[in-house]
Amino acid sequence: MTESNLPLNAAEIVELNNINHPEWDEPIICRVEVDLPGWLTQLTNGKQWEVFSEDEAETCISFSLRERDLKPHKQPSKLASKLKPRLAPRLAAKLAEVTLYHNGYAVVDVDGKALFGGTLTNGTSDCAHLTYFHADSGEPITLN
Repeated sequence: MTESNLPLNAAEIVELNNINHPEWDEPIICRVEVDLPGWLTQLTNGKQWEVFSEDEAETCISFSLRERDLKPHKQPSKLASKLKPRLAPRLAAKLAEVTLYHNGYAVVDVDGKALFGGTLTNGTSDCAHLTYFHADSGEPITLN
């Protein structure tokens, strides 16, 4: 049996990894940028959304969103208000909560119902973009 076929011990594996990939030992920062209104429009296949509040905790950031009403509001004419004194009630806009965890996981609830639960990656949505940086220098890291 040759020496290359023998199993490596832990110290030898660490040494090989340091020789072949020393950049793996450097701390990196992952930044997630999410177009929340665009992502919610994509998830709900419908109307546009707007963020109206946010709340930051130690492990996550939560955003509250509501559907935007894109229809112009018309004031009824005096004649129309005499002929139709009651207007049909408008449907309430949907509300959503998006929670983005610092580990890359996201949860989306619309009107109290779970719509999405999973990790945010470039493959999940065109509205979410991950970028990586060297923590020491701030230089961007390009992944292949």
